[in-house]
Amino acid sequence: MNYIIKNASVVNEGKTLRSDVLVKNGRIEKIAAGINTKFAATEIDATHLHLLPGAIDDQVHFREPGLTHKATIYTEAKAAVAGGVTSFMEMPNTVPPAFTQELLENKYAIASKSALANYSFFMGTSNDNLEEVKKTNDKKQDVCGVKIFMGSSTGNLLVDNPLALENIFASAELLIATHCEDEKIIRDNFERLKREKGVLEPSDHPIIRNEENCFESSFKAIQYAKKHNARLHILHISTEKELQLFGNMAPLKDKRITAEVCVHHLHFTSDDYARLGNQIKCNPAIKAPNNRSALWQALLDDRLDVIATDHAPHTWEEKNEPYEKAHAGLPLVQHSLLLMLHYVKEGKLSVEKVVEKMSHAVATCFQVRERGYIREGYHADLVLVDMHRPTTVSKENILFKCGWSPLEGFIFPAAITNTFVNGHMVYGNGSFDESQCGARLKFDR
Repeated sequence: MNYIIKNASVVNEGKTLRSDVLVKNGRIEKIAAGINTKFAATEIDATHLHLLPGAIDDQVHFREPGLTHKATIYTEAKAAVAGGVTSFMEMPNTVPPAFTQELLENKYAIASKSALANYSFFMGTSNDNLEEVKKTNDKKQDVCGVKIFMGSSTGNLLVDNPLALENIFASAELLIATHCEDEKIIRDNFERLKREKGVLEPSDHPIIRNEENCFESSFKAIQYAKKHNARLHILHISTEKELQLFGNMAPLKDKRITAEVCVHHLHFTSDDYARLGNQIKCNPAIKAPNNRSALWQALLDDRLDVIATDHAPHTWEEKNEPYEKAHAGLPLVQHSLLLMLHYVKEGKLSVEKVVEKMSHAVATCFQVRERGYIREGYHADLVLVDMHRPTTVSKENILFKCGWSPLEGFIFPAAITNTFVNGHMVYGNGSFDESQCGARLKFDR
């Protein structure tokens, strides 16, 4: 189906302009005022709406295969499009982990039949799968990147062998995304606190996974990257101290080392453990308020390049175990764009900056082909937003399979009204058209 989106406030490349947008055969055909066509097209009156490029989330955990009691690619991608996220990049810590090319392609096969959003999957690394990782070099245009867990993870996803790290950074020709935490510092902090307190609680989490732990690991990753001129992207920066490792002098397209910040580190602080407990237990930890303030400043001055979620759902039962057993991670992909629009209303940043950090910059950082911008000829991944219609998070409208959110009860000042993926209106005013799945992301490398 073709669409004419009429009289929208189009937010794109640093500007907001009133315009029509013609969507034809899955692409953006024309951007201009007063568009008329000689072919059939459904007209959408967007006079009171903003039109944004769909958000691209470069870090999610959709749990399939192997952990489908928590989530599936279908359920989480459905939640994503309802929240204005039209493309996602998913992590390898499923069961089994994506340690081989065959296992990686199995995930693509699942997504091709079930994901309502566009998709890509990271190749996983371990201490002993270097040869499989090297094969990903032949898929530069088809795979978003290679993922290294340099801090605690499940199974054997932790890469802590210095020789293995050296070889991955030397060999990988794709973007390398890292989870940076120092395992020894974490373990030492845990053992010390355990001796002192006996029973640990959620508020101990940022003490165990402290600022020093994050800084040391991020510093190490940057040293490896500089030594081998690798393309490094450090995920979920959470501390003020780490920010001294990043500069903002080069244009994003020329940076060899980039950084991501997640919405929960921009929203919550350690003060929130008293209210939310294990609901906000995640790795790296949500830390003291000074870190949140520093992250906001670094986002605005472009030391932090993209905004993501690290969407990591667990069942309510898994989150309500005692602190030491409670699983780490928050479900966020349905509400990330709305949360940032809340901060637009608060005056923290502009809607143009939100689009830059959640769409444009992700596309540039990963060299995503023909997405992330509202440009003629690009895929029509688009989101219509009513900036004056509140959205309240409740159990009735949460679409994550886990059925809960740390934002439950929060009232956003805006609402997602329509989401288009490849020109297909997959979501409109609360209803889904699931007749078309998303597409595999391609990369210009």
